[in-house]
Amino acid sequence: MAAWHGPRRFVTGIDDPDRLLLVADRDGEVVGHLTGAPAEASAMRPVRIATLVSMYVRPAHRREQIGARLVREFTAWAKQKEARFVEVTAYASNSEALRFYERNGFAARSVTLEAAL
Repeated sequence: MAAWHGPRRFVTGIDDPDRLLLVADRDGEVVGHLTGAPAEASAMRPVRIATLVSMYVRPAHRREQIGARLVREFTAWAKQKEARFVEVTAYASNSEALRFYERNGFAARSVTLEAAL
């Protein structure tokens, strides 16, 4: 079974021409990354959407606008892929991430509720 997280997920995306892989570096050190993928239109989604799959910026570099630049690059890529919308999922308890995405143009459209069994 393939792992779909961490380095293996990133490496798998390198060979996928429809996946966006961005790396932010500062003086040769990787300080952040973003991965994105287009979602084709379907009956549930009548328009093409680009999904921000994963993004991370090291805490020491979070006030340097690296995340905002990664999101801008993602948005430009999504337009090139003819997406009409971009989306991202974040945990409701991650208020810092939610504020970041809202500052960068994202707005809540739906809420998923779950219960532990």
